[in-house]
Order: sequence, then C-alpha cells, then structure tokens
Amino acid sequence: MCTVTLSYDQNNALARRKLAALLATGLFSQQTVNDIESAPESVQAHREEREAFLDHSKKSMSHIIARYL
Repeated sequence: MCTVTLSYDQNNALARRKLAALLATGLFSQQTVNDIESAPESVQAHREEREAFLDHSKKSMSHIIARYL
C-alpha cells in the first residue's frame, strides 16, 4: 500500500468537492497524520522503495544523460 499526501485550500469549494469525489470512489481511504506516524515500519518501507526507484531511474537514464555531457 502506498500513501499519498494532498495539500489543498480547505476554503475552496471545488477542491473539497473533488476530494470528496475521489474518496467516494472507494479506491482511496483517508488517514490522519497520527495513523501514518504510528506506523514507522511503513514509513521506512516507503523510504526504501523511493530510494530503490530513484536508483533505478538514475541507472536507466545514465546513458541518455551522458550523451549530452
């Protein structure tokens, strides 16, 4: 499971409607900050996944970038 953090203007009616529609699909669930902070293993797993993604991205793009240096 992945976590997505959204920032929006809580006074913007359109933003609130879009967020409500997104949550209404049932594909996403809402968590409080305390829920996320209480699971340090998921935070660590996210960091490791992010680092692996960035490492792979750098390796796969290195030959393209080297062409322009």
